[in-house]
Amino acid sequence: MANNTISAILVITLIVLALGAMALGWWARRKRQSGYAHLLEAPADLGETFGSFEGLYLATTPADAPLDRIVVNGLGFRERTTLQFTEAGIVFMGDRYLPPTSITGIGRASWTIDRGVEPNGLSVVNWMLGDDAVDSYFRLDDPEGFIAVGTEFMKRVEK
Repeated sequence: MANNTISAILVITLIVLALGAMALGWWARRKRQSGYAHLLEAPADLGETFGSFEGLYLATTPADAPLDRIVVNGLGFRERTTLQFTEAGIVFMGDRYLPPTSITGIGRASWTIDRGVEPNGLSVVNWMLGDDAVDSYFRLDDPEGFIAVGTEFMKRVEK
């Protein structure tokens, strides 16, 4: 009985220490990334919607560090989302807004943080967060439609 109690206390202590270390690491990452620009608020009128795609938002990373998750601006957690291409820009996760001038590319990828899939199974939006180039990764239900609409969207942005 005493051995079971000691074992249980040891396991609970290790779990608490691990959770504390994870929380401390997340807090340190947020502090380290506090220099990133804030996302802009979406305009009240987004104009015409060119395409809307259901799926999963996975992560946003610096373009030159694809294994370094950005956690500021509410970009740190995976969640179901609808990604919309509109006249005013791209909207995802309900209120994350990317103006057309910040978007530098639309494409496909095979991996990102904690997610490896079939070749080109992920959709990616390359964009500028202030002066920093970043990539946002999505697992969308219609990746081919995303590429088609995204290509047309980029043509409009480049004009």
